[in-house]
Amino acid sequence: MGRGFIAPSDKLNIAVIGGGGKGFSDAVNVYDNGASNIATICDVDWNQAARAFELFPKAKKFKDYRILLDELKDIDAITVSTPDHTHAVITLAAMQLNKDVYVQKPLTHNIYEARVLTEAAIKYQIVTQIGNQGGSGEGVQTMIKWFDAGMIGTVNHVEVWTNRPVWPQGIKTPSDSPALLDGLDWDTWIGPAEWVDYNPLYHPFKWRGWWNFGTGALGDMGCHLMDPPYRVLGLGYPTEVESSVGSIFTQDWTPDYYPESCPPSSRTQLKFSAAEKNPSEVKLNWTDGGLRPFHPELIPADHPLGDEDSANGVIMMGDKGIMTCGAYGLNPKIYLNSGEIIEPPLIEDTSDSLPENGHHSKWVTACKAGYGSDKHKALTSSFDFAGPLTESILMGNLAIRSCNLREKVNDTFRFPGRQKLLWDGINMKITNFEPANQFIKRTYRDGWKLE
Repeated sequence: MGRGFIAPSDKLNIAVIGGGGKGFSDAVNVYDNGASNIATICDVDWNQAARAFELFPKAKKFKDYRILLDELKDIDAITVSTPDHTHAVITLAAMQLNKDVYVQKPLTHNIYEARVLTEAAIKYQIVTQIGNQGGSGEGVQTMIKWFDAGMIGTVNHVEVWTNRPVWPQGIKTPSDSPALLDGLDWDTWIGPAEWVDYNPLYHPFKWRGWWNFGTGALGDMGCHLMDPPYRVLGLGYPTEVESSVGSIFTQDWTPDYYPESCPPSSRTQLKFSAAEKNPSEVKLNWTDGGLRPFHPELIPADHPLGDEDSANGVIMMGDKGIMTCGAYGLNPKIYLNSGEIIEPPLIEDTSDSLPENGHHSKWVTACKAGYGSDKHKALTSSFDFAGPLTESILMGNLAIRSCNLREKVNDTFRFPGRQKLLWDGINMKITNFEPANQFIKRTYRDGWKLE
């Protein structure tokens, strides 16, 4: 048997890296009522991981994933549920040791890291999956069947939106230095990112709003909301991107300028070439910050868009009709040009309806079957799919960050990055505005590398 084969009767030994928040639910889902063994839990903040420690009292405890990977040789696979900026270094280190990996979305913090992990999964023959569980769900699979049957025809326009951020964004970088939380390993938490002193505006959870650590609203929800059109339409790398960002004004009527913090709201348009499944260019509009698109003519005025409260959603506009869904692909509908409305039985938005456990358990089953097995090939979000999806999402962030590149001319600030950016996806390069390329990858802090 090849590497990765484990007899189906045996349990997978899993190391949970990041035990709080999504890390806790990832641990519960891969454990799957005893189908797997949670062998160890690693978290830089044991207070955040307390629930996981309590639920899995036999699991060994670590604070530094590097020590874990060095000391424990009997681990078969890991889950990575840390802040975005450490996904890549942890995941690559595990793959180089032949550990299968389940990584929370987005796959990585920047485009270069996504490309590295996608290629590494092939090189090291690793069973991979990212945590956009909607891709395994009934709603998305229904949408694929509808589109493949030609029900809405060819699509050239997509709208995607979210009510995120639900954490602070567009704010000033903190200058105070409060006492470090008891027991927190801040140096390891910072990892490859630029060093800043501890502040509760970074940890826990609020890191999502800072470019040094997080990927903002687009990075948080893009893998859930852009997944349906990307998957349904068979999209590839975008060819161009353009963004605009919201501002917050001070009491003296001047706009705040905090480029270290993600903007309070943004709007981004990605253009994709025609694909085998959809023979038309597609313009995909992303909106966050609580804004949403207006009703297309085919959708009745009193119908919610996407979610029941219209907070998140997707609209795919075809020449025969419109297909919509909420977050995670829930509650898909079709509005045909004829006026007919088609929808499956309601998929309620509950923890049981979101196919997290199925998404995780399919990965566990694939790990046991091994790389290249039918179970592995059946995974919905392995890195061969999730890597290019992540690159496309983070291309939006590259444009958003470029909007805040400013230069002073006489007494006036100009923002030269507020333009359409042309993208060479194969070579990972903006071809018409060189300063934007600084956001493709980051400079790692001394002592950290991705190779």
